[in-house]
Amino acid sequence: MSIFLKRFGVASISARKLAGAATISRVTMPAMLRYMTTAATQTASNPDEPTFLKSVELYYDRAAKLSGVPGGTLSHLRAVDALLRVTFPIELEDGKYEVIEAYRAQHSRHRLPVKGGIRYSEEVDLQEVEALASLMTYKCAVVDVPFGGAKGGIKIDPKKYTVEQLERITRRYTMELCQKKFIGPGIDVPAPDVGTGPREMSWIMDTYRQFNVDDVNAAGCVTGKPLSQGGVRGRTEATGLGVYYGLREFLSYPQVQKRTGLSGKVKDVSVIVQGFGNVGYYAAKFFENNGAKIVGIGERDCSIYDPNGLNVEELQKHYKAHSSFRNFSATSKILEEPTEILEQECDILIPAALERQIGLRNADKIKAKIIGEGANGPVTPAAHEYLEKRGIVVVPDLLLNAGGVTVSYFEWLKNLSHVRFGRMNKKFDESSRRKLLDLVETNAGRELTELERKTIVHGAEEADLIYSGLEDTMIQACQETKQTAELKNVDYRTAAYINAIQKIAVVYKDSGMLFMK
Repeated sequence: MSIFLKRFGVASISARKLAGAATISRVTMPAMLRYMTTAATQTASNPDEPTFLKSVELYYDRAAKLSGVPGGTLSHLRAVDALLRVTFPIELEDGKYEVIEAYRAQHSRHRLPVKGGIRYSEEVDLQEVEALASLMTYKCAVVDVPFGGAKGGIKIDPKKYTVEQLERITRRYTMELCQKKFIGPGIDVPAPDVGTGPREMSWIMDTYRQFNVDDVNAAGCVTGKPLSQGGVRGRTEATGLGVYYGLREFLSYPQVQKRTGLSGKVKDVSVIVQGFGNVGYYAAKFFENNGAKIVGIGERDCSIYDPNGLNVEELQKHYKAHSSFRNFSATSKILEEPTEILEQECDILIPAALERQIGLRNADKIKAKIIGEGANGPVTPAAHEYLEKRGIVVVPDLLLNAGGVTVSYFEWLKNLSHVRFGRMNKKFDESSRRKLLDLVETNAGRELTELERKTIVHGAEEADLIYSGLEDTMIQACQETKQTAELKNVDYRTAAYINAIQKIAVVYKDSGMLFMK
């Protein structure tokens, strides 16, 4: 028993005391809602600008009035369905104990399972997970991913703990989710978020399996796993790639070209990315690979700007080695105030770091023609309105950064089907193409080179199918958003929310809404 307890968070506390550490709280306790007060999320915003949660609610309310959905359904959809708050002790290296605080919010269970990441951050609180869970609901609906929205988090700075401690914290949190039925392939499927990654997802899956030994679909209890644990190729870069696909699609629209004066070609644009984590790095990389010029990257300690362009791969190597952009290049300009990168000259600005990065304090200084929200909630409602009046195109977060949940959906499908994408049809497709090529060569009187044959015959592998599915999903969602924006004469954010609300309302209506009347 002592080995089991140590693995799941405690080395020498009784099982009875352990079980009593967890508490469930339903959201009727205002004292527990703490406002985000970090300098990183307050620099750009005035004191009277709404919190992240209030911002999401404002966007929702604005769209709800134009959605044509009955008031009762709108009220139901606005509220969070369920909230879990737990506390548990963890033994530190000096023998002392620290009480860890953790949360999980399920916003809407109109479709199951619900889906949303788990973040490790000292800023995690009930208000934050509520806002992010509701955003996940709308995000899934916008891109037609059949999940409800959820979000979770543990209030820690992962850098302050050893790998062993992080494993125990993760496993103990998962144990609480299992006991309260807040996790499962058909119930609630977490994913990586800020401060977490494939390693943590592996721990979560393994812990779930210990408590659900007869669940043949246990691998589907979480996504964002390593390939060896049932992950899917393309998941790591999915959100950043989705940002690229979405912005590329909007660039192709004549309405956007007219407003911005841009040609519509990726190779003609300059790009600034705030945040050099997973989303920011891959967004920058895909834009660079397709001919765009990356002129600026922002991070926590400082930012770097070079109007002549930056080499994303070399910059990442430098940043990994030195944890800073300083001394990367003599021609590049280092901005000691990290948020100044948002105010530099560029065509496309991608805030891919934290929420509330563009507010009324700096909205008038933004020089970009298009803002693509790679992060959740980087623009406050007042700033969004101001930017729209200036003619700046804002492509919203619930659409643009939905690549992650889209590919998570593909991973979940792979786990439930227990077969790798492409395994059943790759060789059959190649064989069919070879026969067709043989016929073409015979009739044309010319043989193709070996390279030409390989290129044409090549059957789709897992990564090819994932990229294709993601691209199709993003293009379809962007087109639907554009059409609604034109039909309702609203901005793209309001249009995306309207689409989400209407799609969810149809599910509620067609299901009959059990016990509502």
